[in-house]
Amino acid sequence: MALNRRAMLGTLGGLAFGGALAATVGKVGAAPFDQSSAPFGWTPHKLDPAACAKTAYDGYWFEDYGCCYGAFYAIVGTMAEKYGAPYNQFPFTMMEVGKSGISEWGTICGALLGVASAYALFWGRKERNAMVTELFRWYEKTAFPTYDPGDAAKGVKGPLPMSTSDSVLCHISVSRWCYANKKEQSSKDRSERCSRVTADVAAKGIAILNAKIDGSFKPDGKSEAVAYCGECHGKGKTADNSKGLMDCRPCHSGGEATQNKFQNHP
Repeated sequence: MALNRRAMLGTLGGLAFGGALAATVGKVGAAPFDQSSAPFGWTPHKLDPAACAKTAYDGYWFEDYGCCYGAFYAIVGTMAEKYGAPYNQFPFTMMEVGKSGISEWGTICGALLGVASAYALFWGRKERNAMVTELFRWYEKTAFPTYDPGDAAKGVKGPLPMSTSDSVLCHISVSRWCYANKKEQSSKDRSERCSRVTADVAAKGIAILNAKIDGSFKPDGKSEAVAYCGECHGKGKTADNSKGLMDCRPCHSGGEATQNKFQNHP
């Protein structure tokens, strides 16, 4: 699968998408935000997680587009190469914005954003949210990276040390790995680590997608830490001032690798 083919899809897909959008907007009497097809109307197809993991890894390095592009292309780009329209009408290069936690801000891991964005092309939030939660919770609990490109490695070759982030945030995920393994975030080792994590996330995301398609998806996505904090922080609780489903501990536990040490918390 040639990477220059992906570049062509990224460029031509944007043109096709723009043309389709212009045609829709140009319709007489079209309501604001109206779409020519039903929302979330694209049909998802089952994919090979192992094959797409390699695509995600390669996509990470392509033109330095990074994790979000690599993970998203592994799903939607693979469908584009296999099935053509409408998947090849997506402007893939826009997903580069998710690199390094969205434009270097270190927020959500870009690989997670890429997979969640792919899900959003096929399912509305009532169905999609459980899939996203399953993927994100898995990410919090998993030691990365597990994918090994072997001799095809583009950063550094050989096995890399792993660590568990307990967080979906790029800042914490990367910082914990660097801290635990005495690596610099600007090193080739760290770039290689993130490219392999992109492959891991794409493979897991596709496993969830496949299960959703064939009706075997059974979400778990539970977190004892979130449930514990929710006993006090939430709607109708002592302090209704916390929103979100991510594990609270990496930022609020006062652990060795965190700077936010809250007093009077167990």
